[in-house]
Amino acid sequence: MTHLAVEPPPLRDQAGFIAANTRLLPVPLVPEIRLHLAHEAVPIWQKTEEELGEIGLPPPYWAFAWAGGQALSRYVLDHPETVRGRQVLDLASGSGLVAIAAAQAGAASVLASDIDAFAVAAIGLNSAANAVAVSATGADLLAAPPQPFDTLLVGDLFYERELATRLLAWLEAARAQGSMVLIGDPGRSYLPKPRLEPIAEYRVTQTRELEDAETKRSTVWRLL
Repeated sequence: MTHLAVEPPPLRDQAGFIAANTRLLPVPLVPEIRLHLAHEAVPIWQKTEEELGEIGLPPPYWAFAWAGGQALSRYVLDHPETVRGRQVLDLASGSGLVAIAAAQAGAASVLASDIDAFAVAAIGLNSAANAVAVSATGADLLAAPPQPFDTLLVGDLFYERELATRLLAWLEAARAQGSMVLIGDPGRSYLPKPRLEPIAEYRVTQTRELEDAETKRSTVWRLL
C-alpha cells in the first residue's frame, strides 16, 4: 500500500481577517486608545465561524470594547500608580484594551492572555496601532498556579458560574502571593461582591446588540 504525504492545512491569517472585518476606532470611555472593532456582532460572528469552518463558536469577544474593560482601562489611565513600573497581567484580554491602557500608564511589562487565537492576533494589531509593547499568550493560565505578577487586571469575566468559581479561586491564590487584583465589571451575575471592594464607577456607552442598555454602569473593584 502506498502512503501519500498529506500537506498540513495552511495557518489561517487571523490578523488579516481582523483587519478586513473591523475598523480602527476610538473607544468611547477611553478615546486615547483605538481598537480594531466590529460594527455588528452577528455578521463578524458568522464570518469567524466560516473562517474556522466551525459552528457554535463563542462570540468574538476580541471584536468589541466591553463595558467592564472600558471602565477598568479608564481607571488604570486615571490612576497610573496601579501599574506604573509593575509587572502586569491582563487576564482574558480579548481586544487587548486593558493591557494597552496598562502599557500607556507606564507598566514595566504587560502580558495579555486569551485562549482565542483571534484575540491573540487582535492584541498584536491593537498594541501596534497604539504604539505600545504588549506581549500576548494563548495559554490557559487558569490551568496552572498563578505566576507572581505585581498587578492582575480582569475585565468583564464573571459571566458564567463555572468560570467565575474557577477564576475567583485562581485570583485569590494570586492575591495571597501579593498581587494587586483589579476587576472591571458592569454587573455580571456571578461577580463575587462579598470578596471585593468598589473603588470607582463609570457609565459606559455600549451597543444594544451586546447589552440590555445603551449605557451600562460599570464598577472597578479591588479583590480584598
